[in-house]
Amino acid sequence: MSFQAYLDAIEDKTGLTPRQLVEIAESKGFNDPSVKAGTILEWLKADYDLGRGHGMALVHVIKKGPKIDSKHVGSDGVHRDESDTLWLDGKASKPTVS
Repeated sequence: MSFQAYLDAIEDKTGLTPRQLVEIAESKGFNDPSVKAGTILEWLKADYDLGRGHGMALVHVIKKGPKIDSKHVGSDGVHRDESDTLWLDGKASKPTVS
């Protein structure tokens, strides 16, 4: 599953866009460099019943922003992404890549 597919699945499960979840995380101080991924994963599990794989995709966005390594872009297989920038504003508003 690609990073973007994880984020889209998170939106389906929670009803919140990735950006909304990032904003909630920031309001809780989870974007502070001292906060460990485990702390964020515990919150995502407790409040949204998200598992580790989905949670880690969101941890990446909370800690590092929407950019991903270009090695994930355009490669073959189910794990590839279309862009090195993840779409955080919801599936319904996501532009299509041509």
